[in-house]
Amino acid sequence: AETPVHAFMDGEIYGFANNNAYKDYGGTIILKHEIIDSKFHISSEFQELHDTQNSKLKTQNLVFYTLYGHLSVDSLVGLFVGKTFKKGDKLAELGHPHENGGWSPHLHFQILLDTLGNTSDFIGVGLPSEIEVWSSICPDPNLLFKDPNLSNVQTKTDKDLVAYRKAHLGKSLSLSYTEPLKILRGELQYLIDAQGRKYLDTVNNVAHVGHEHPSVVKAGQAQMAVLNTNTRYLHADILDFAAALLDTFPPELSVVHFMNSGSEANELALRMAQVATNQKDMIALEVGYHGNTNGCIAISSYKFNGKGGKGQPETTHIVPLPDSFRGKYQGDLSETGALYAAHIQEAIDAIHAKGKGVAGFIAESIVSCGGQIDLPDNYLKLAYAAVRKAGGLCIADEVQTGFGRVGKHFWGFELQGVVPDIVTMGKPIGNGHPLAAVVCTRAVSDAFANGMEYFNTFGGNPVSCAIGLEVLNVIKRENLQYNAFIVGEYLKNALNLMKNKLPLIGDVRGQGLFLGFELVEKGKIPATAKTNYLADRMKEHGILMSVDGPQNNVLKIKPPMCFTIENAELMLHYLEKVMSENFMKM
Repeated sequence: AETPVHAFMDGEIYGFANNNAYKDYGGTIILKHEIIDSKFHISSEFQELHDTQNSKLKTQNLVFYTLYGHLSVDSLVGLFVGKTFKKGDKLAELGHPHENGGWSPHLHFQILLDTLGNTSDFIGVGLPSEIEVWSSICPDPNLLFKDPNLSNVQTKTDKDLVAYRKAHLGKSLSLSYTEPLKILRGELQYLIDAQGRKYLDTVNNVAHVGHEHPSVVKAGQAQMAVLNTNTRYLHADILDFAAALLDTFPPELSVVHFMNSGSEANELALRMAQVATNQKDMIALEVGYHGNTNGCIAISSYKFNGKGGKGQPETTHIVPLPDSFRGKYQGDLSETGALYAAHIQEAIDAIHAKGKGVAGFIAESIVSCGGQIDLPDNYLKLAYAAVRKAGGLCIADEVQTGFGRVGKHFWGFELQGVVPDIVTMGKPIGNGHPLAAVVCTRAVSDAFANGMEYFNTFGGNPVSCAIGLEVLNVIKRENLQYNAFIVGEYLKNALNLMKNKLPLIGDVRGQGLFLGFELVEKGKIPATAKTNYLADRMKEHGILMSVDGPQNNVLKIKPPMCFTIENAELMLHYLEKVMSENFMKM
């Protein structure tokens, strides 16, 4: 503040004003300049602008304007239109935040080839889609100075980045959207791209308490500056985190193991079940997905029955997806649970018929890749009872559904009134930091401790534990489980009302902030093309959504837990807007 600003060349006052709205310019001055003939060279690029305008106006003179924003109010005293300034004259001083629109003191300097009729203000920013137009009216100010410190940083184009990915990253790695996004920042429920455009994120449940949540970042930075090492040394952080985590579980689940990803967590859970039971055969759900390790792929029909998959392994037994909307048994959730659970006993009988035993049964508490499928009432109670009677263990995959996301409960399995033998978690536990855990009963832990040590180099390190503990603290401090319930109920009710008006929405399901809605044509034909269109159009409106389900016709809603009613209303507004477009009509 109070730094003097001088005229870089001769000019006269074209307009001035105190634009005192919040985030406006505050004190603003616009100077008019005239280059009398083509002998005046500022730079070759600016000369080109001069020559272009000459050819249009058939004159040797170039008239242009410069705008100075965020000035002090006192800088405007004594000014009048037409007042002249010579090169080097003091023009103004930078303003303090209270008078410059609330900004940190700085100068907004902008060239205008045309004021478009404005005399006291002018747009200082533009939408990414309009940058080419605005750049033709307001060229780069550094054309005047050629200061290397003010030069634009030349970065690779998006096409260059895509080409390099295709050439040097694994070809199985995909990008979202027809036109990929270049995301550079995260801020709670928003992601921000390279042009500064803010997108409302309804997809990333990994950023559980919000992208780059300040207190989580601070906790990680503070511990990283002191110590980060493995678990072979005594340290309080791992014990504090373990105690806080176990406090969220029923007392039967009392032992925790830490690792780095949900895939590692499910891999360990499989080993535990197989070691504890001395059996290999696992029962899993149709279209289930549990991770990317060999063991996890072997129980994930979403993968082994999909592109590149090699089919069902001999030791895996798949039971029908308990989808009450388009599955084997359709109807009310209160009526289909026993029908679907009966297939668990069929799988057990098939295993016994081969002279083998059951190692365990694994299921997500709400089936994500299957299309956000709510499990029917009593499904897990009946399934767990059958598996335990056969000597197997029951694994709840809470990688996506845990930590209060379902709203009514902290863990998804609690929706079914059951207590698993093993619970796996990942993704949200570290708010994007690589962190995961397996929680199990004492009996399972003791059976697994057969002499072969389970050591994970990074699992449970002090930095990860500091971050994980702060995530739990934020969930409690900001009452995010309750927020998930309130906002989730609001969204679900609104989507059901929309469903009554728009028959394209066939089903709305899920709990809390883990929701989905399925798009169908007449006769429940999956509306796959329209689902992809909807996701792309929502992106154009600044809202990120994700497509999933066996027929790719389900929109998933699993945003950061700080997602608000206002965010929900914005999303609903654009959903209804896009779904009224011609392409979306049935």
